[in-house]
Amino acid sequence: MSHILALDQGTSSSRSIVFDERGHIVAMAQREFRQIYPQPGWVEHDPMEIWESQWATAREALARAGLEARQLRAIGITNQRETTVVWNRRTGEPLHRAIVWQDRRAEGICSAWREAGLEPQVRQRTGLRLDPYFSASKLRWLLDHVPAVREAATRGELAFGTVDSWLLWQLTGGRVHATDVTNASRTLMYNLAQGGWDEALVQALGLPPEALPEVQPSSHLFGQTEAHLLGAPVPVAGMAGDQQAALFGQAGFGPGIAKNTYGTGCFMLLHTGGQAQASTHGLVTTAAAAAPGQGPQFALEGSVFIGGAVVQWLRDGLRAISASSEVQALAESVPDAGGVMFVPAFTGLGAPYWDTEARGTIVGLSRGSTVAHIARAALESIAFQSAALLQAMSQDVVAAGGEPVSELRVDGGACVNDLLMQFQADLLGIPVVRPAVVETTALGAAYLAGLATGVWDGPEALAGQWRVERRFEPTLPREQARERMARWDQAVRQAMAG
Repeated sequence: MSHILALDQGTSSSRSIVFDERGHIVAMAQREFRQIYPQPGWVEHDPMEIWESQWATAREALARAGLEARQLRAIGITNQRETTVVWNRRTGEPLHRAIVWQDRRAEGICSAWREAGLEPQVRQRTGLRLDPYFSASKLRWLLDHVPAVREAATRGELAFGTVDSWLLWQLTGGRVHATDVTNASRTLMYNLAQGGWDEALVQALGLPPEALPEVQPSSHLFGQTEAHLLGAPVPVAGMAGDQQAALFGQAGFGPGIAKNTYGTGCFMLLHTGGQAQASTHGLVTTAAAAAPGQGPQFALEGSVFIGGAVVQWLRDGLRAISASSEVQALAESVPDAGGVMFVPAFTGLGAPYWDTEARGTIVGLSRGSTVAHIARAALESIAFQSAALLQAMSQDVVAAGGEPVSELRVDGGACVNDLLMQFQADLLGIPVVRPAVVETTALGAAYLAGLATGVWDGPEALAGQWRVERRFEPTLPREQARERMARWDQAVRQAMAG
C-alpha cells in the first residue's frame, strides 16, 4: 500500500496519475472538458463535467496501473486555483457554472472595492491585489447576479469553494466541506498572518461566512472517499493549489527555490520560508504548501494569464497549426522572430503589470513577416513574460537583503519545448533546470498525501528523489538579452496603451 493517486484538475483537462513510493509514474489518464465563453472576457466550466471527468480518469488510471482502490495508501488533490464553484449544501447541486480564474467579469466589483478604500487592508492581510483573478469578486458577482445563489445564501444552504473543495465534497459524499491553506490564500479572504478566514474582511466584501469551507493544512487527513466511487474507501490526505503543489513537487521545501510552471498560464513561485514577504514590484504573497510539523510557509508569486494558451490561439484562432505539437517546428523554420513582438494580453496582463485593459498586440510586422515569425514571437512571449516576473522577484528579494535567484526550475506542458527553455535561459542569464519528472504538480499532491499517511518520513526523503533531466545554460550575451527585454517592455507599453 505505497501507491498514491494524484488527482490533477486543470484548466483544460482533468488528469489522474498513480505514483509509487519512489515518485515514479505508474499510470496516467487524462480527459479534456468544455471551455465555455458566454461573452468576451468571460470563461466558465460545468462543475459536473469537472467532477465526472476527474472521477473517470481516476478509475482509468487505477485500471491501467492494475491496482484496486484498497491497494492505495492515499489520494492527493491539486487543482486550478481561484476558479469559483457554488452549490447547494443540502442537495449538492451546482447553482451556476464555475467562474474560471481567467474570467474578468468582476472588474467592476473590484473597482468599487478599490474606490471604497479596501485595497490597502486587502494587500496587508491577504498578500493579494484587488483583481478579478481572485475568487472573492467572482463569488460577489454570483451573489449579485444569480437569484438561486442569493436565495441559497439567505437560507444558509450556500456552499462556496475552489475546485479542490468541490472535488473533496464529491469524493466524500458531501460529508466534508474543506480547503487547504494554499487555495484559501487565493480567495482575498484568508489572513496570512493569522492563518484563517479574515472575518472583518469577509464582512467588508459582503460575503456570507457560513458558505466558506473549513481551512486545513495541505498535508492532512481530510476524509475518506465513498466506497462505491473507486471500489473501496481511500483517505484523501493531501491538497494544494496547482502552483504550490508544483513548487512542492520540485522539492521547493525551503527559501530560495524558484519554479515556473508553463501551462495555460505561467506561474512563478519563489519560496520565502516561514516569513510572508510583501512585494513592491507587482507580485503577490501567497501561502506555500508545508510538510507536517513544518509550520506555515510562504512564497512570492507572479502570474502570466496567457502562457501556453497562446499556442492554442495559434491553433484555433489563427489556424497557423493543426496541433499544438507543431509549434516548435514552425518556430524553428525561421532563425528568429524577424523583429516581431507578440504581447498575448487576451485577458489583460497579470504580474508585474496588472493591467486589465491591456489587449493582445503584435508589433514589428514587415512585408517579410510570415506566420512562422508570428509563431516564434508567440513562443518567445511566454519567455519574455516569465523573465519580467523573475526580474521583479529578484528585485524584491534583494531589497529584503537576500540573494537574486540563481536558477529556475521548470515544469508544465510547454517546458518540454527545448527552443522555449533555451530562450528562457538566454533572457534570464541563469540556468533553467528541467527535472526528470515534469508532472510536478501531481507529484506535489502525491507527496503531501504520502507525508500525511507515512509513505515518506519528511521533506529530506523527498529531496533525494528530485532528479535533473536537462540544464539549459544561457548562451546569449547579457547586453543582447537586455536589448531584447527593452524591446519587450516597449511592446508591452503599446499593448497597455491600446
